[in-house]
Amino acid sequence: MPAIRRQINIANTPRTVWNALTTADGLTSWLVDEARVDPRKGGRIVWTQEGDDGSPVQGHGTILKWRPTSSLEITWDKGGGFPMAGCRIVFQVARDGDETRLALVLSGPQCEDEEQRAALDKEWSRDLRAIQSWLDVD
Repeated sequence: MPAIRRQINIANTPRTVWNALTTADGLTSWLVDEARVDPRKGGRIVWTQEGDDGSPVQGHGTILKWRPTSSLEITWDKGGGFPMAGCRIVFQVARDGDETRLALVLSGPQCEDEEQRAALDKEWSRDLRAIQSWLDVD
């Protein structure tokens, strides 16, 4: 199955990167307008972001893997206008020298359509630059 794979290095600690991925304050600092996270395997996660028409769009997901400071996997519920509905996203966080490597794999039905995959890839490229810019320590 086609997937989006991206990786960046961030000049900060794995714990700081993990918190940016897994807390409401962290997620709203670089990714979404609002977030709710039940921080555990089996927990629910809700992201709210502005849709193309300016109205809020919510994504609801279930946390499949929760390994603090190293691995987060979410499956997004199908339906609604959420761009990743029906997708699975995996974040891997690991120390890489003096930095932290953040890897992302996004798979799902949107990745099978070349146009949708390209749009999501562009969006995630921008989003990962945003977290990197926000967390990089000079």
